[in-house]
Amino acid sequence: MSRRSCHIDQAVGLRIAARRSALGLSQTALARELGISFQQVQKYETGANRVSASRLHQAATALGCSVADFFPARPSSAAEVDLVHPVLTSAEGRGLAEAFARIADAGARRALTRVAQAMAGA
Repeated sequence: MSRRSCHIDQAVGLRIAARRSALGLSQTALARELGISFQQVQKYETGANRVSASRLHQAATALGCSVADFFPARPSSAAEVDLVHPVLTSAEGRGLAEAFARIADAGARRALTRVAQAMAGA
């Protein structure tokens, strides 16, 4: 198998980014916990670099979750990762996702989705 990252590496990185963001931690703060540079955290979160098993365990401990939480319940496709990647790798996307998750009313969530789709020309 190639040492280059694949869509599973990207999916794991996105879940690390989502958990870190949900806890309100910066990449710098997580990097400090892991004893690495924030640039390395960026590379993990984008899937540019693979996360070793020991580093993944360290990240799970630092983020208060299990290693399994970083993996999809079912195998994710490259298309699914491509769809989620821009949302979780931008501050605006993470803010939108976090706000969307806090909307309790299902009708309001559907309305917001329709607005976003209309703005995107979908």
